[in-house]
Amino acid sequence: MPLYRRLLIHFSVFVPALILVSAAYAGVKFQPVSPEELKMTSEPQAPGAPAVLLYREVNRDDYGRTSHGGLGILGGQSGDTRYEENYYRIKILTEEGRRYANVDIEFNKDFEDVSSVVARTIRPDGSIVNFDGKVFEKTIVKRKGLQYLAKTFVLPDVQVGSIIEYYYTLNFKEGYIFSSEWILSDELFTRRASFTLRPFTSDYGGLGFRWNEHLPPGNPSPKQGPDGIVRLEVANIAAFQAEDYMPPENELKARVDFIYSRDPFEMDVAKFWKKVGKKRNDELETFINKRGAMEQAISQIVSPTDSPDVKLHKIYARVQQLHNTTYEVRKTEQEEKREKRKTEENVEDVWKQGSGNQRQINWLCLALARAAGIEAYGVWVSDRRNYIFNPQTMQSGKLDRSLVLVKLNGKDLYLEPGAAFTPFGTLQWEETNVQGLRLDNSGGTWVQTALPDSSASRIERKAALKLSETGSLEGKLTVTFTGLEGLRRRVDERNQDDTARKLFLEDQIKQSIPVASEVELTRQPDWASSESSLVAEFDVKVPGWASMAGRRALLPVGIFGASEKHVFDYSTRVHPIYFEFLSQKLDDLTIEMPPGWQVTGLPKPQNQDLHVVGYFSSAEDNKGTLHLTRKVDINILSMETKYYPPMQSFFQMIRAGDEQQIVLQPGTAVTSK
Repeated sequence: MPLYRRLLIHFSVFVPALILVSAAYAGVKFQPVSPEELKMTSEPQAPGAPAVLLYREVNRDDYGRTSHGGLGILGGQSGDTRYEENYYRIKILTEEGRRYANVDIEFNKDFEDVSSVVARTIRPDGSIVNFDGKVFEKTIVKRKGLQYLAKTFVLPDVQVGSIIEYYYTLNFKEGYIFSSEWILSDELFTRRASFTLRPFTSDYGGLGFRWNEHLPPGNPSPKQGPDGIVRLEVANIAAFQAEDYMPPENELKARVDFIYSRDPFEMDVAKFWKKVGKKRNDELETFINKRGAMEQAISQIVSPTDSPDVKLHKIYARVQQLHNTTYEVRKTEQEEKREKRKTEENVEDVWKQGSGNQRQINWLCLALARAAGIEAYGVWVSDRRNYIFNPQTMQSGKLDRSLVLVKLNGKDLYLEPGAAFTPFGTLQWEETNVQGLRLDNSGGTWVQTALPDSSASRIERKAALKLSETGSLEGKLTVTFTGLEGLRRRVDERNQDDTARKLFLEDQIKQSIPVASEVELTRQPDWASSESSLVAEFDVKVPGWASMAGRRALLPVGIFGASEKHVFDYSTRVHPIYFEFLSQKLDDLTIEMPPGWQVTGLPKPQNQDLHVVGYFSSAEDNKGTLHLTRKVDINILSMETKYYPPMQSFFQMIRAGDEQQIVLQPGTAVTSK
């Protein structure tokens, strides 16, 4: 079980190439164990807890070791990267708590790696068993099917009453400053924790540093000492309770966000964003200011007689054909040096070289749209995958996604051709319904991106099945992923081979069926297209789906209802309800019955339209063939915790509807009368 989830870090400042960075592997050591910790059997502030985090330490060094010398926070060997040291001491209180002997250290392989793992177990009698096993790397799957990479290992001889402790180092990619944060909340109650940060300081100047804190009442604020190091000591941090369909974890957790910025310091929020907007607009205009080249390029793409709508579609399709470097499998530094790829300094470079990163391709689309006479603006937004953006915190680094806003037929249309597989007029789910800064020479204007209707993002399952006399279902299944459902799967699987994609799709179907099933992908979808839906075909077998009850057979109607079976099945709710995007699931199934079988009972149709959510189900008898339809409609993005009871009741109603049964009379029972 993972002890915590790290924020997916992102670039916030690019460090000039002349700055050479390095890491110092500081000497974090195991601390003495007190008799009180050994004797401890419970935690009064966390009654019933399976384990307690006795002590946690995070030492982060964003400065590293430059060519001018200097070591990390705690001293030690020199290396080549900035780093963060993490230390955990955990008391095992119950049999259930022994699962914390299985340690997963999550990390983002693109930007960081894990090293220097040291661990041990302290038995209840105080004797010590050092960990000398192997550390493995694996992919772990968490809530809602999200996947993370982790270093994993198992501590030896862990018993109730044991103390486990371990430490490791996260090393960050060379040459960059990443967003720094202290995430204080853990899934375990934390008795005591210590955090330090040595911030980056540039010899070249112009780099600001500050922080925003989101701390529980009663805890002190971070303090920066004369040595420049920021420190924080906290105690008695409540365990974080993770729930399905909640806002981003790190948005809810106690934390401190550290901000590096080249933007001018400004106390007034409105003035701050005006300065940021003007600066970014100047940078954008410098990059796209190649009108002659763009007019020449647009003459190769559109016809003068094309309508603005047709012109825009042609521009979008053309720039999506460019080689997108953002989605390349990351190369080593040696490979990048051998390639000696020219840096794209403006849209003309991008156009001539036929390649660019996600932002550059977006800005090329913007420049071409303007050259075609279409009103277009650059927009910076913050995605809502890890945080909900708040302009009041003045964190300009979180406005890190570029979009193109065009005025077409009197309406605002957002485009993102630089995002892989993204259809015209569609944004990635994390960029929908978010605030953005539309750039202009006056400092910009705040805008809100659209949220697609639930009907725009669908999972449609259409099946032709046969029921055997033993109660098994078998046949063909076609699944169509439309809109954001298809886009997300294409992006997630973009670097996988056909074998991995096949397993991915088959597992998704198996997870939607409430019982064990056999699923075989017979036709791979078109993974490369950005315009079409993702369509896959399968052979499916569900053994024993219909159960025999005397002289009758009972067939449940919710064949693909497993996804909703355990949603909101807890009696209480801690966090608000939060769906990533609006969506629908549509099932249309025909089931051919064995010869001579008859339908003697059909469940009543379900039609529960609650506006924000809906459930519809029906079963029809078409003379030897059953026709089953089902629809689940999620048409709301978020709800306050107080609305949990009615939402829970709605999903209980779905489960009850899916468990309704069709009563069948086998042919042998008919002839025996």
